[in-house]
Amino acid sequence: MTWAIFHEQVFPIRHKLYRFALRITGSVHEAEDVVQEVLEKVWKTAPEQSDNVQNWEAWCMTLTRNRSLDKTRSQSLRRTAPLEGVAERSSNTVTPAQATEQDDLVARVKLMMQQLPEKQRLVMHLRDIEELSYEEIAESLSISLDQVKVNLHRARKTIREKMIHD
Repeated sequence: MTWAIFHEQVFPIRHKLYRFALRITGSVHEAEDVVQEVLEKVWKTAPEQSDNVQNWEAWCMTLTRNRSLDKTRSQSLRRTAPLEGVAERSSNTVTPAQATEQDDLVARVKLMMQQLPEKQRLVMHLRDIEELSYEEIAESLSISLDQVKVNLHRARKTIREKMIHD
C-alpha cells in the first residue's frame, strides 16, 4: 500500500465506512473500532495484493461489513443504528413546519428500516444512504447483482407499504 493510494482512495471514504459499520453494529464505539481495524488492515496490505484491488471503496466496504458482522456476532449487539444525517441532504430553505414534517418522516423511516431483514436493510442503506452503485453493493456484500436488485426492491416495497398503511 502506498501513501498516495491510501490518501487519495481510502482515507476519504472513512466516514462512509463508519456509517456502514454503525448501521451494522449499532454501537458508536464498535463502529469506530471496526473502521480503525479496517484502515489498519488496508494500510498493511501487501503490495502484491494491493495491485489486485480494482475498486478500493468496494473492497473497504467488504472488509468493514465482514469485521462489523464478526464483532456483532461475537458480542450479540443489535445490528441497527439511527440514520444520522439523512435530513442534512435537504435544502436549507425549508420552513419550520417542513423541517418538523421531514424530521417525523425520517424518524418513521428509521424505525421501518430497523425492522427490515438484515440483507434488505444493508442493501437499502448502501444504495439510498451511501449512494453506492448496484455493482459496488454486490461486491461489498458478496452477493449477485440480481440479489441486490431484489433485496432493494423488497425493502423499498415494504417501507412504501408501511408508509401507506400508517
